Parts: sequence; structure tokens; C-alpha cells
Amino acid sequence: MSIPDDLGDLRAVAALTDDVRRAAYHAVASAGSDPVGRDEVAAALGVGRTLAAFHLDKLVDAGLLEASYARRSGRTGPGAGRPAKLYRTATQERAVSVPPRAYRSAAALLAEAVERSGAEAVLHEVSYEHGQRAGTGGPGTGDPDELLAAHGYHPVASDDRIELRNCPFHRLAAEFPPVVCGMNLALVEGLLAGAGMDAWTARMDAGPGRCCVTVQRTKNKTD
Repeated sequence: MSIPDDLGDLRAVAALTDDVRRAAYHAVASAGSDPVGRDEVAAALGVGRTLAAFHLDKLVDAGLLEASYARRSGRTGPGAGRPAKLYRTATQERAVSVPPRAYRSAAALLAEAVERSGAEAVLHEVSYEHGQRAGTGGPGTGDPDELLAAHGYHPVASDDRIELRNCPFHRLAAEFPPVVCGMNLALVEGLLAGAGMDAWTARMDAGPGRCCVTVQRTKNKTD
């Protein structure tokens, strides 16, 4: 018997109910587009390699991760050793709605309407205001990492720069990049403004395997 797509998504999401498995998924997702090995996940979770491998492979079976093989040392030829099994997040998105709803289709129609009508400026204004309201007194006040994580961006900080390893609007951004990426930038700018984080600036900085927006520190903490 075939399983409807929405119930297949439900089964995939159900795979994350186990705490260790959910942590394993998070460890892989944190690496963005960089593949992660079993040893790295085991170390991050503080569990044995065998247990980490078990949960990683279950996530592959559920369609939440993709597996590949490569030699991590960079050596090739005889004596190079066996290729390591590596994991990265699957490109396919999973969403569950019971009964099924077509919110994605509605979002795509609205994005196309904005694009055709040239209403990007209004969309950016609305997005900034929405972000500002969400950032005022919301989660993560005082810490940009917590603020952005609370809104699904999966931030990874490096010195004075924060990459966003997840785009909450990935599918729409791929279909309507100017419209959705501009909306996303305005939303993040509003979040930072609402939270009073004027030492940080959002900017368009697209890169593979991550959100098109990054956040940069523009002032010292003592300024």
C-alpha cells in the first residue's frame, strides 16, 4: 500500500522524537553544507560511535539526512584506508499538516503576485515591521545567536560574523530569489532593531548551503 506524501512526512518527522536522534540531526545540521562523519557526531553527543551510527542511519532511512562516502585524510590510492561514511541534511523539506493544507502553494502565489506587481518595497516594509515586533521583548534579547535561533535561522558565529545555516524560506527563495531574499533581509533587520541590537547589521551575503543573509558586528560592545 502506498503512503500519501503528507503521511510520509509525518513518519519522517516522527523519527526525531528520540532525544539522541534529534541531537544527531542537530549536529549534522549545524555543519551546514559540510558533511559530518560518525566520529564527529559521537563526540558532539558524548555517545559511542556505534550508537551515533545507528541514529544517523535511521535519519537517512527517514529521508532527513543524505549519506555519502569520502576519504577524510585526502589520501588516495593503496593504503589510503576505507572511505568514511559522511552525512549532511537532505535537501527535501518536510512539513506536516493534518488534514493536508496547501500553505506552500499559497505562499508561492503571493510571492509571484508581489514580483509581477512590483510591490517589493511594501513587502520589505511589512517584513521589517513584523521583525521589529517579534524582536521586541521576544526570545534571545541581548544575544543575536539566541534571537536568530528562536526564529529558525540556525546561526553559527565566527568572530564578528554570524552565518545563518538555515533559511526558513528556502523553497520560496529558490523560486523567487529577489523577492524572498529581500523580504528575509528586511525581516532580520527588523528583528535586530526590535531587540535593540544596534551593534549588529544584517546584509545580503549569499553562499552555498546557507541563508542569503549574514549578520556582522559593526560596533564594539563598549561603544
